[in-house]
Amino acid sequence: MTESAILAATGLTKAYGDRPVLAGVSLRVKAGERLALTGPSGSGKTTLLNCLGGVDRPDTGTIELAGVRMDQLDSAGLARVRRERIGTIFQFFHLLPTLTVAENIELPLQLLRVGAAERAPRTQRLLERVGLGGRAEALPTQLSGGEQQRVAIARALIHRPALLLADEPTGNLDSANGQNILALLREMTDEAGIALVLVTHSEEAADICHRRLHLRDGRIVEET
Repeated sequence: MTESAILAATGLTKAYGDRPVLAGVSLRVKAGERLALTGPSGSGKTTLLNCLGGVDRPDTGTIELAGVRMDQLDSAGLARVRRERIGTIFQFFHLLPTLTVAENIELPLQLLRVGAAERAPRTQRLLERVGLGGRAEALPTQLSGGEQQRVAIARALIHRPALLLADEPTGNLDSANGQNILALLREMTDEAGIALVLVTHSEEAADICHRRLHLRDGRIVEET
């Protein structure tokens, strides 16, 4: 991997039983670069994202993130890399309903055993950055969908990851909220120099990215 690439994947294959899902995918992403993964349903986008995030393992191929060969790690090592270096945003937010907004956001810091004296101000600063400075004590059910996705973005960024993965982050939002979320993702990845890999069917979401990889039948068939 060159110095400029924070993430490099080479020759990734993945099959479930006799059904191939990835068929030799390779990609590189620089620090601060936003990459969109596009393609029809069933093309392998989410499986690729899961492999890049250490949630799933490729059958063959290599994945290197910030100098660490993820494909060579055991389960405990993968879990550690996910906690320390990767943030993830989902279509359906995945906030814990019994925790307040602040508690949801600071959860990654708790998993990293960051002390409460540091967690609280970091959480509040990030809440203000995503426009929810006054909602720290609210529960997720008291928020709109757009507000919940802002909380999810803050949670994904609170531990200052090297890589941010987003799976259809605007897919459950109306167009106005979706545009706001995309603007926030663009601004915050620019500010922090975080690499973003974004799975999307949305042209608007792909437009915030520097490059697009179009997948079909588990292969990259076009790069723009």
